[in-house]
Amino acid sequence: MASSDEQPPIDILERSRADWNHESRTNANRWCIPVDHATIERARAGDWSVVLTPTIPVPRTWFGEVRGRDVLCLASGGGQQTPVLAAAGARVTSFDLSDEQLAKDQLVAEREGLPVTCLRGNMADLSPLRDASFDLIFHPVSNVFAEDVRPVWAECFRVLRPGGALLAGFTNPMLYLFDHDEANATGQLLVKYPLPYSDPTNPDPAARERWRQSGMAAEFSHSLDAQIGGQLAAGFVLTGFYEDRWSDEHSPLNRFAPMFLATRAVKPAFAATKQHLPKDGIQKTRVGF
Repeated sequence: MASSDEQPPIDILERSRADWNHESRTNANRWCIPVDHATIERARAGDWSVVLTPTIPVPRTWFGEVRGRDVLCLASGGGQQTPVLAAAGARVTSFDLSDEQLAKDQLVAEREGLPVTCLRGNMADLSPLRDASFDLIFHPVSNVFAEDVRPVWAECFRVLRPGGALLAGFTNPMLYLFDHDEANATGQLLVKYPLPYSDPTNPDPAARERWRQSGMAAEFSHSLDAQIGGQLAAGFVLTGFYEDRWSDEHSPLNRFAPMFLATRAVKPAFAATKQHLPKDGIQKTRVGF
């Protein structure tokens, strides 16, 4: 029997959805501010850039030709990357957990007359999307909110067409060795937490309780084995990589090491497409062409 002081379980997805809805309604950070009309006009004229990580624009060579291609913006809502890629000529689907972030993609799409489809859902479950239905997936830093990143990579592989590319940004796991509130207060970086880290299992009881009371989305560190090795295990071939920093204001760690990573991974032209695992537990595959 559970003790009387045991905390009730938290629905991680619903908590993340509620937090990002609040962030978006209040324009609490830069990822909630839709692009303006001038940005869309420049994109229509071929002058555009988007980011997977905080500061470095994604190399245009990573995209290839986007005009006329089917692009999935995964956990990328907020009225930024989705409408820019649509204005550049892509047919874009925005798939995000946050209603408010999706509404901002829809707002810009309607304002600018852009071909954008918005769907709400969990990045680790793309079951509303058909196998081999996209040429490109754009997935900026967001899998930090996924408890397990490997299903995200498996689902991305499934919905990409053979030869399609996954562009992904993610957090350097070393970020979670430190208590950044303490680091910002003291100016000192002291290793405090073992990896992998998660807010719901923070080994510091006081910090864990502060998170429970905050209403903030849960964050989860993922090892490089899960992030990069997970893409390889899903069937991808890595073809591009870079590191990015943030700002000293966000963490003193920024002075010493890159805090974000970005990868370009390709689904081989004759890859077998893994399907959802059926109830009988037997994995079925089919060959995509």
